[in-house]
Amino acid sequence: MKKNPAHGQVTAIDVTLRGFALITYALLNKGTAFTPEEREAFDLIGLLPPSLTTLPIQRDRSYKAFQSKVAEIEKYIYLRDLQDSNETLFYSLLLERIQELMPIVYTPTVGLGCQRYSHIYRRPRGVFISYPDRFNIKKILANSRFDRTQVIVVSDGERILGLGDQGAGGMGIPIGKLALYTACAGIHPSHTLPILLDTGTNNPELQHDPLYIGWQHERIRGKEYDEFVALFVAAVKERFPHVLLQWEDFAQANANPLLERYRNQLCSFNDDIQGTAAIAAGTLLSAIHVSGIPLRDQRIVVLGAGSAGCGISQLLCAMMVRDGLSEKDAKQRFFLVDQFGLIRENTSNLLSFQKSFAQPSSLSSNTLQEVVEYAHPTLLIGVSGQPGAFNEAVIRKMASFVERPIIFPLSNPTSRCEAHPADLFKWTDGRAIAGTGSPFGTVQKNGAPWAVDQTNNCYIFPGIGLGLIAVKARLVSDDMFIVAAEALADCSPAKANPQANLLPPLADIRQVSQKVALAVAKQAIKEGLASIDSHDDLEKIIADTMWVPEYVPYRAV
Repeated sequence: MKKNPAHGQVTAIDVTLRGFALITYALLNKGTAFTPEEREAFDLIGLLPPSLTTLPIQRDRSYKAFQSKVAEIEKYIYLRDLQDSNETLFYSLLLERIQELMPIVYTPTVGLGCQRYSHIYRRPRGVFISYPDRFNIKKILANSRFDRTQVIVVSDGERILGLGDQGAGGMGIPIGKLALYTACAGIHPSHTLPILLDTGTNNPELQHDPLYIGWQHERIRGKEYDEFVALFVAAVKERFPHVLLQWEDFAQANANPLLERYRNQLCSFNDDIQGTAAIAAGTLLSAIHVSGIPLRDQRIVVLGAGSAGCGISQLLCAMMVRDGLSEKDAKQRFFLVDQFGLIRENTSNLLSFQKSFAQPSSLSSNTLQEVVEYAHPTLLIGVSGQPGAFNEAVIRKMASFVERPIIFPLSNPTSRCEAHPADLFKWTDGRAIAGTGSPFGTVQKNGAPWAVDQTNNCYIFPGIGLGLIAVKARLVSDDMFIVAAEALADCSPAKANPQANLLPPLADIRQVSQKVALAVAKQAIKEGLASIDSHDDLEKIIADTMWVPEYVPYRAV
């Protein structure tokens, strides 16, 4: 393929492949939509059934096949097979039915896909870089297939959602995240590269599974791990000098250190830390339209003091400072609770990113309920992976202090969510303003059906990536996540109608991503981090970067 097929403006593509090689290449395959002229030119006569079909007909056929699957894992496998056989059709179907298919392509079903990855493995996608191959990373990435890479999502599979160590099965996460980059923000699939750093696994089930596809070895730690990641980053910087590198689902002990170590070396961010913070912030700004309590007056309890919880707290704290509070006063409004209780100054073994949010040692409140009784929170966030942690007693106590309690149980997958939204509405007599990390569909609120807002990172990270790619940003700054959150809140239906949802429907996700991208791109220019220095035609540049999954004519070369 000689000509760039991205961005929707392409009128034709030069193609060198012929015959079976063409129809088995997912990026170029059209299936039965190849025209008679293309079938003749590319030696496809006889390799395809004679009937000529269109993309809408193929979507209809694929959707009916999808509907025939009963179990969600079967639906996941079907969609992964479709992605691996015809990417244009896959993304066309995903965009048309994104509300229904998103929970299959990503959370919560992707978690099960990672758990069963070795048992459902079909065809290779992405790059597995195992520790024994650490001195071959440059050679691995040199493959010409990756020449057009603009965004990489990388994981080591150690902390997959709330499911723990999934080893090489964690590849399902980079694949799923990049599918959302394409569906939600139009990043061409040929510009994406999922990578799994296989550093072993400490999951005993995987270690003893004869079907496990990864390196069957205990996880490497310490100096060996750091040197391995350093080799990887160095190879990425050399091979892809303008790439966006997104860290995904690394364990707490590695996530923050890796982000801090490399964020000033290349265009890089951690979606679990920064993306989750931005979606929480954007949804909170939307909720303020309903509750009427300004950001600077919020009192925030966070259950889960790991990377995600502290990342959310850091971003919200920075936004409170921008809203007029001193940093000291802002941090006093945060109460972080982990499995051992409230984070205090005398809490043992605090990590560096937890210390700034430690409450005074003299504070006697410890359990979540005690903290709620003391702090009178206006906002309760859950990133703990503890199902049911927001129980009736906690929620009723919170609701006794505030008229419109804002409650975000954000843990994924659904089985790890801190509370079911239907219970939140029941226990607060419909007063709760709720957003969940997992999809819950429609529940009863005040006797009427209510579509639960899913505070899905897909509202944030694809748009951030689109903006960074459009201006070829060199680095990712903290303020980019603030402007992304503000752009999302500006799209909130609740801004115009406090009785409406906090977040726009997923059907509008591409328009949301464009607005987020524009805000991020402007911020990159403002901070001198972009490769362009003008806002002129910025909207057009972003729009032209977005690929539309449609068939275009091919020219034989």
